[in-house]
Amino acid sequence: MAETKPATGLNRIFARKSVAQIMSENEKSELKRTLGPVNLVLLGIGCIIGAGIFVRTGNAAALHAGPAVMLSFVVAGLVCACAGLCYAELSSTLPVSGSAYTYSYTTLGEFAAWIMGALLLLEYGLAASVVAVGWSGYVVSLLGDFGLVIPPEFTGPMNHMTTLKDGTSLTTLFNVPAFLVTLVLAALLTLGISESSQVNNVIVAIKVTVILAFIIIGGYKVLTHLPELSQNWVPFIPPNESEGKFGLEGVFRAASIVFFAYIGFEAVSTAGQEAKDPKKDMPIGIIGSLLVCTILYMLVAAVLTLMVNYRDLNVPDPVAVAVDSMGSQWAWFAMTIKAGAIIGLTSVILVLMYGQTRIFYAMARDGLLPTIFSRVHPKFQTPWINTLLVGIIVAFAAGLFDINVLGDVTSVGTLAAFAIVCISVMWLRQSRPDLPRGFKVPFYPILPIFGILSCLGLIFTVEQKVLAFFAYFLIGAIVVYFVYGMWNSKLAKGEMILGHEPRAGDLPHKLD
Repeated sequence: MAETKPATGLNRIFARKSVAQIMSENEKSELKRTLGPVNLVLLGIGCIIGAGIFVRTGNAAALHAGPAVMLSFVVAGLVCACAGLCYAELSSTLPVSGSAYTYSYTTLGEFAAWIMGALLLLEYGLAASVVAVGWSGYVVSLLGDFGLVIPPEFTGPMNHMTTLKDGTSLTTLFNVPAFLVTLVLAALLTLGISESSQVNNVIVAIKVTVILAFIIIGGYKVLTHLPELSQNWVPFIPPNESEGKFGLEGVFRAASIVFFAYIGFEAVSTAGQEAKDPKKDMPIGIIGSLLVCTILYMLVAAVLTLMVNYRDLNVPDPVAVAVDSMGSQWAWFAMTIKAGAIIGLTSVILVLMYGQTRIFYAMARDGLLPTIFSRVHPKFQTPWINTLLVGIIVAFAAGLFDINVLGDVTSVGTLAAFAIVCISVMWLRQSRPDLPRGFKVPFYPILPIFGILSCLGLIFTVEQKVLAFFAYFLIGAIVVYFVYGMWNSKLAKGEMILGHEPRAGDLPHKLD
């Protein structure tokens, strides 16, 4: 391990990993390079298709945009495209694992990397909780089709008033199915996941098939009953009722919600050390998966809001509500859709929790978190304590909190992380214009600047209580950095962590 002069004073928080060090870590990695562009696109699709289509679209339509949620997808897609192009440039320039955390450490410095790590806890950890709540909704609906009823008090967040199908109201206590599925998946990650790109491809195929079946069969139902169902689009943009509730303002508010639908695409960048030709393949994986999923999202939103009145979609399982509305003769189709959604959402929970453990592992390896987060189990060769902790956090968040609150906090954290990524691209362009870049953001610097401003703009459309929580979360993260991370950072103390990437068996292979 090479020694460098320790950073002092304010220089500690601006200490950066050099580009040469990052590239050296990449060269010394023993992770197998087995993922080509098709695998990376499927990897992105596998993570993106989840709560965005199956869960949050209904919330956005019912509470804020109505049928105009389709326009919200356009707004969110444009914002995400800017961030995606910035991710593509960074991943082609610094093709290493660690995603935005590593990018921030290399460009803006250690403090920014710490903040990014905190934001990724919201993006990966809380996102897994959101998906788990959606998973619970579909499981409850599917079991109900077979006459198996879970007491509704145990299928929703703590102290939440809900109205049942028979019109009665009750207060939910805890979302037991969401809690249990995250604990089970955390246990699987702890035991280790073997080679799984083929499994991922099968799961992606199932999810895409389910989505296409919903679009085609649901679209057929809409077209054959168009005079009747077209009334669900009248008016297409409901008149504004209050701040952020319908009207054009509601369209932008909904954009911050459906932005959640896109958060999976940057997971491709965590696979930098497993890509065969990262400079070429990773931009294809990021942009390709983003484009495919945007098209699918628009089509699903159109069919969904035509089949069911938008005011009935504020549920964790809106697609289930839509297929149930087709009538008893389509019961087989409804059950197929729900089963496919459950399979798809299960895979997304798994990969999001995996991503979170990967970030914690990297931060602990760098000294910013206690070494217990990087401790590898001697038998299973996984960061088991790290994984179990992530599982417990995700499980209790899914069991206790409302999906809309969880989703909004996730979106805010993700938007802030994306803004930092855009800033990182601009900093690296100025500080290291000599670096070879397999991909460059077009229309530079207009698109990165637009990405920063649009991310910040969507952040301030959410409710004040969510922004307040986000502010307290950041303050807490900053305190932890100055109390622990700043004094234990290996880089700031002059320890260059060269050749210390995880071995191939240290972490489970990626599974979506």
